[in-house]
Amino acid sequence: MPKIIIAAFAVALMSCGAYGQGATSGTHSCEGLAQLELPGAKIMLAQTVAAGAFTPPANMTPYLVGEPSLYKALPAFCRLVVDATPSADSSIRIEVWMPVNGAQLVRSQDGESQNAESQSGGSQSGGWNGKFQGEGIGGFAGEIDYRQMAIALRRGYATAGTNTGHSAQGTDASWALGHPEKVIDFGYRGIHEMTRVAKAAIKAAYGKNPQYSYFEGCSNGGRQALMEAQRFPDDYDGILAGAPANFWTHLLTKGMADAQATTLDPASYIPSSKLPAIAHAVNAACDAQDGVSDGILNDPRKCHFDPATMLCKERNSEQCLTAAQASALKKLYDGPNDAQGRKIFPGYLPGAEEGSEGWARWITGPAPGQSLIFAFTRGYFSNIVYENADWNYKDAGIDQSLKAADEKTAEILNATNANIAPFKAHGGKLIIYHGWNDPAISALNTVNYYDEVVSKLGAEETKAFTRLYMVPGMQHCTFGPGPDSFGQLGSGGNDAQHNAELALEQWVEKGVAPNAIIATKYAGDGPAKDVKMTRPLCPFPQIAKYKGTGDTNDARNFVCGVDSK
Repeated sequence: MPKIIIAAFAVALMSCGAYGQGATSGTHSCEGLAQLELPGAKIMLAQTVAAGAFTPPANMTPYLVGEPSLYKALPAFCRLVVDATPSADSSIRIEVWMPVNGAQLVRSQDGESQNAESQSGGSQSGGWNGKFQGEGIGGFAGEIDYRQMAIALRRGYATAGTNTGHSAQGTDASWALGHPEKVIDFGYRGIHEMTRVAKAAIKAAYGKNPQYSYFEGCSNGGRQALMEAQRFPDDYDGILAGAPANFWTHLLTKGMADAQATTLDPASYIPSSKLPAIAHAVNAACDAQDGVSDGILNDPRKCHFDPATMLCKERNSEQCLTAAQASALKKLYDGPNDAQGRKIFPGYLPGAEEGSEGWARWITGPAPGQSLIFAFTRGYFSNIVYENADWNYKDAGIDQSLKAADEKTAEILNATNANIAPFKAHGGKLIIYHGWNDPAISALNTVNYYDEVVSKLGAEETKAFTRLYMVPGMQHCTFGPGPDSFGQLGSGGNDAQHNAELALEQWVEKGVAPNAIIATKYAGDGPAKDVKMTRPLCPFPQIAKYKGTGDTNDARNFVCGVDSK
């Protein structure tokens, strides 16, 4: 769309006062955005949503919805629903939410449109803070993360989410069968289209581009985050990437190897009922290594737990492992190698095996072949790699499957390019985080990627725009025995020292690089949550070391440093 048309449309919106001081409902201006022309995309809905009136669609994954109280607290906003079609087989659903009330657009002396609310730090009661936040989505996507959009809107952001080109729950990949263009949309095009559409809508609505643009996501959303930094370095100024599934082809080949290791021989399957005993044995062997016995392995790379120590001496029970189970567990910790002995993908690190969001959900499942990793592995290889709904993992060769996966989808799905200098040249800042005890994606993969960036760009060059925070005791994106609230996914405190998202903003906007970030573990859920413990997260390769005195649940009694052992 020619710039003059966008500018004229924006002036028309401002002249009717909907986004300006003294606006009433904003109905006409928001609805008027339906006429905005977007190349390769069509606005399906432009609707002003009254404060507290939004209700997420039914039948969504509960986590992507969150608590109903979240939406009751939303300010009035303009909701756009967009269908982007970058290919003949594309239909990428995008939603853009923009604060309406209190935006108070004014003119500066030089004639540039400014946002008075953003100049005073924004508002959770409805004013646009002058910024844009794009939201990632986990799994195979297929839905929009309304929860994250609502959190961003409450903080004054214009925000956007997308299903990346298909409608399905996150463990379902059947949409990909016979649709290579949709796989591209899922791989990288959907998020970029979301960003392009959102920025055009913001410019039309407010008469100016966002002053700063941010992106956050975890798991597949973390993969999307790194993909944006690598492939579209000018899209965002700050990126928060959690537990990235960036080495997609190798991650799910490992999923296949793990499935074979634990199910080809029925005797090898490790039932979830044995996970508490495994966790206890790991802690008994390694917990005290960091000087604090708290059920958290500060650096689980130093734990060399041998599953053979749990072999049943008499009869089989939930407190011990059979020889077949011990062998399978060792394979899970080690990670698979190819025929040449090269590591395909790192194994899981010991620690935090138990818990409802731990190995029971991701690795072992309630029964053989019913874990989340199994579902993702089967969906990927059957629908995307081999395009055969009857594909059977039991008959697959690991090396052959990895070769097929890399040849067909590595360029589309992997976000492993360590040369992110163009993102730095744009002025971008990147914060990556990963739980050391992630049962979905080995944390060692993220360490490997960070090390590759350092190797490619140099330590000082990397430090100038990238930080990695490894989180002791945290599982996938959150949960686990360690402190798991530090600003990711809407958690954390209201200052940069306790919130990685705010630390990222401070780095981008004020040039203040983050150091330690304080993570919190809460006892219980809901508004009456009590603080159970705090612990500093240190920029990798530093770790938090106990000073030797004081409460071990208090972050003030730890200091960041490089372990010399």
